[in-house]
Amino acid sequence: MRQRTQVGIVGAGPAGLFLACLLHRAGIDSVVLESRSRDYVEGRIRAGVLEQGTVDLLKEAGLGKRLEREGLRHAGIEIRFAGRGHRIDFEALTGKAITVYGQHEVVKDLIAARLADGGAIHFEVSDVALEGIAGKPVLRYSKAGEAREIACDFIAGCDGSHGICRGMMPGGQVTLYERLYPFAWLGILAEAAPASEELVYAHHESGFALLSMRSPTLSRLYVQCDPADELSQWPDGRIWGELHRRLALAAGGFRIAEGPILQRGITPMRSLVAEPMQAGRLFLAGDAAHIVPPTGAKGMNLAMADVHYLSEALAAHYRTDAMTELEAYSTRCLRRVWKVQRFSWWMTTMLHRHPADSPFDRRRQLAELDYVAGSEAAMRSLAENYVGLPLD
Repeated sequence: MRQRTQVGIVGAGPAGLFLACLLHRAGIDSVVLESRSRDYVEGRIRAGVLEQGTVDLLKEAGLGKRLEREGLRHAGIEIRFAGRGHRIDFEALTGKAITVYGQHEVVKDLIAARLADGGAIHFEVSDVALEGIAGKPVLRYSKAGEAREIACDFIAGCDGSHGICRGMMPGGQVTLYERLYPFAWLGILAEAAPASEELVYAHHESGFALLSMRSPTLSRLYVQCDPADELSQWPDGRIWGELHRRLALAAGGFRIAEGPILQRGITPMRSLVAEPMQAGRLFLAGDAAHIVPPTGAKGMNLAMADVHYLSEALAAHYRTDAMTELEAYSTRCLRRVWKVQRFSWWMTTMLHRHPADSPFDRRRQLAELDYVAGSEAAMRSLAENYVGLPLD
């Protein structure tokens, strides 16, 4: 079975689906391939904090109706250390805010919009292969045991960190910059009302903790753990005990509501950038091109910025037949990517307990937190990055 499209998109995560929707609105045809089922993709719990710019992009594309109804708008966050809480007021400092709205909810909205547009998404495909990226790209894959192929003008690799597209970049033409962190996050989704109306980041001598939420009745909570830990080492009692201890206030009056744990998992922490993000007619976006530690809440937001730039470059090409903006895609993205990597690294190193740190390092870390909490300039810098840098 042979097919023809303008842009072949590998991966039905937020990056691939948002790109398909943006291209449709620009009159550009595309086909999305996804190895998982629709149920799996829509049920996969991932990030949940949207920058102001991401919210604006979704609204501008006509994809923000449910987000506006159900998203939880937050005008700030709280940072806790030494038993004290310090609020960073995003709205007062930047005039912007963030919105808590789960990545799987964004994916549901994008799939619904894509299907309503009559666009193609092929779920549960296998044996995906890329050919001809230097000139005439072809996507080959199998669906229900049938071999198929799609001839494309361009291919967008939006298939995540473990997908095939990054590996198709010609050897010697791409450099991977990577940092592994000596800690991980144990994350849970609990059927319990959030104990705070805003996200709470906690630095504690036992390790980092984060209080987040997905709805008024669902809490998303994290504790720092060893990357080698197994879930069996973390029974419910230990999880709740560490959360209570690490998020506690010296003045008291704060108590996390416990409830049934619906999901749990351990996520290693790393930073990665593939440079450049394009080769020939293959363009990487989202986790296929870069990974950030989740402390700064940037992964999905960075992916959405990538495909915003890519959709603009593709639209310019189909208007003028010029390749100028497509050739500049990687340079344009990477300028933002590295700024986001810097911020995510800074938040991560400031808030986590590092196993190799000396007593001096730990005192310096507390001094940095104290400076951030007491300096309007430092708070504004954190707020500006957290709500999202402007799209250039």
